[in-house]
Amino acid sequence: MANTWWEIQVTCSPLLEDTVFWRFGNWDGRGTASERWRHQSRVKAYFPQQQFGNMDLAALALRFQQDALCLGVNELPEVTWSLIEDEDWSKSWKKYWQPQPVGDRLLINPAWMELPTESSRLVLKLDPGTAFGTGTHATTQLCLESLEMRLSEKSPTPITLADIGCGSGILSIGAILLGASQVYGVDTDPLAVKATAENRDLNGIDLERIHVAEGSIDSLKLEQPVDGFMCNILAEIIVELIPRFNDIAKASTWGILSGILLDQSKWVADTLEDHGWMVATLWRRGDWCCLNIRRP
Repeated sequence: MANTWWEIQVTCSPLLEDTVFWRFGNWDGRGTASERWRHQSRVKAYFPQQQFGNMDLAALALRFQQDALCLGVNELPEVTWSLIEDEDWSKSWKKYWQPQPVGDRLLINPAWMELPTESSRLVLKLDPGTAFGTGTHATTQLCLESLEMRLSEKSPTPITLADIGCGSGILSIGAILLGASQVYGVDTDPLAVKATAENRDLNGIDLERIHVAEGSIDSLKLEQPVDGFMCNILAEIIVELIPRFNDIAKASTWGILSGILLDQSKWVADTLEDHGWMVATLWRRGDWCCLNIRRP
């Protein structure tokens, strides 16, 4: 018997789009995608029916309305849902996802679409499956743009990075394309580990250049401290992980942190300072921000 999925669609102001992405991700939505429609945003995500009941649907719809009120968005979002079969959901969200330029150098290209015939950008082919990270969300874009800045100058020595919460592998692959030598990725979700490995292979990257394992920081199989690390999760999880950053770092190690709402940035920055880190720059996009951190 085929699995049945809830397809949840939120039609909202573009000002609310990033928050809808975050809310879907926080509730473990699968295959999130968006499109613009009549000056509004339509965001879709998919949830297994067996794990997501009518009470969950009602609660999620209420959360979206509360988010709009908190952000001062006058037009409340319209939330609808319907049941679709397994085969349908795996195809449905893909039709809304188009090639996405990020920063000055990268182009995120859906794996099922033809490669652009003329592009000076580095093409990152991606099929996220059920893992988070398609390049459409502000936090992912901020991380990739930060990596582009960090890796803009050719290093005389190989650069080794860690990707904590690697999701689809988009940051690991982007880092390799931008000049990193090796990336060690970890994620607590086995589906994310699988997606990262598959996308690594899809981009023709050698197994030894992107290592991926299930788990958290303690699952990183490092021979020595990394030169830098990325962590695009949620502020609550980042704060829990900060005391363990020192386990993988040396004096010159830098970090890129996102998945952080702007009003959470002081909390994260204060926790970083308590553990020997400082925020070098804060980049924002809408209500989201990205912290580029280093040692004092």
